[in-house]
Amino acid sequence: MTTDPIADYLTRLRNASRVKQEKTRIPYSKLKEQITKVLLSKKFIQGYEVKAAGKFKELVITLNSWTREPLHLKRISKPGQRIHFSSKNLPKIKSGLGLLVVSTPKGVMAGYEARKQNVGGEVLCEIY
Repeated sequence: MTTDPIADYLTRLRNASRVKQEKTRIPYSKLKEQITKVLLSKKFIQGYEVKAAGKFKELVITLNSWTREPLHLKRISKPGQRIHFSSKNLPKIKSGLGLLVVSTPKGVMAGYEARKQNVGGEVLCEIY
């Protein structure tokens, strides 16, 4: 059992990206699925599906095969130290080329969407 399932999710994606795997399997949770939807909408991954694996579910994520560089995923807010930002103070990643994933009261969304909707929240991770 992992103490930080989001860090485990990011590590599995990072490792699969580095060895250029086509697909990777990750244990399912609603939060992981919401993060995956954000990654899919911003074209960091090619697709995903939820499959039953015995009595549990899992996410099967299809990675982009056309990228030369592996995904850079970094966990920001951790179980021991939660990082929250207001909508005005949300940082830009790589001058707007990267993606900040934020958990807000309106759901999990990209950092620039949170700025548009004028809502802050917990910064989960950054991706570029």
